[in-house]
Amino acid sequence: MPIYLAMITDYFLGDPKGFPHPIILVGRLIKFYEKLFYPDNTTAPSRDKKTAGVIFTLAVLGTVGGVIALLLWLLSRWPLIQLVFCVYLLYTSLAWKSLKVEPGYVIEALKAGNLPKARRMLSYVVGRDTQELTPRQIIKATVETIAENTVDGVLAPFFYMCCGYFIGGTTGAVLGAYLYKSVNTMDSMVGYKNERYLDFGCCAARLDDAANFIPARLGALLMLLAGGLLNYNLSGGWQVWLRDRYAHKSPNSAQSESVVAGLLGIQLGGPAYYFGTLVEKPTIGRAIRHPELSDYDKTCRILDWSVLLAAMVFGFFHLGSIIL
Repeated sequence: MPIYLAMITDYFLGDPKGFPHPIILVGRLIKFYEKLFYPDNTTAPSRDKKTAGVIFTLAVLGTVGGVIALLLWLLSRWPLIQLVFCVYLLYTSLAWKSLKVEPGYVIEALKAGNLPKARRMLSYVVGRDTQELTPRQIIKATVETIAENTVDGVLAPFFYMCCGYFIGGTTGAVLGAYLYKSVNTMDSMVGYKNERYLDFGCCAARLDDAANFIPARLGALLMLLAGGLLNYNLSGGWQVWLRDRYAHKSPNSAQSESVVAGLLGIQLGGPAYYFGTLVEKPTIGRAIRHPELSDYDKTCRILDWSVLLAAMVFGFFHLGSIIL
């Protein structure tokens, strides 16, 4: 099955350096449409910027969906080539291995005692300032990144490829995954609450919140179950999730972060510097102990088991659809 083949490929291959990645093309498309639709007058009324943002969002989604549908239709004469192309697209919509590899470089630098390198490597995967972070703060930021992106980078695109598969087969799976990734990428590029993007990126940001609403909550429950199977603090994970799952400016990000904080018995979140400015953010979890290097491995295990559980759930429903 293409979805399972994509998961296996991502688990073993990840994102090799220099490997062609369609999401990069989506990012370039977003930049092109931003230049095309962003009002020439930077002092344009808020309503005009919001309208332009809606058109921009629809243009990106329409182009991505249309191009993928056209390519798959053109390849329909060669089923084997089409299958390989579908597996490639599904595989590149996931970030299972890379979500462990990139933060892993940070942990390796810390283990080697190279704090400047650890800070530099961390700056590639987080948005906050890293120049002055202590080893414990670096570990905390690494755990937060894996915890949040377990949903954004893996479980959410997997959720939409499964939904698309039940609606439209393999083609539906690819469209579901890439429409979601387009929304998520738009949010990461224009969903900022600053002078330029507050109005223009509003549509993309809200659409991303809506798209992640169900996957974030289902993902949190899968992560809780994964933590229980790993003999982590299931009770703590459940309690912290109930208490802190909305302790974030995003309605979705703290869903998974609160689960991991509770399972591991550490505190995440809190104030952080962004572009030299201190941003006050609520804490997530209880500081039962300080973050340790081993928390990286534990968070990766939660990620792995969550994905395996998601695959089992999909297999169950897929088998049920075949029988019925």
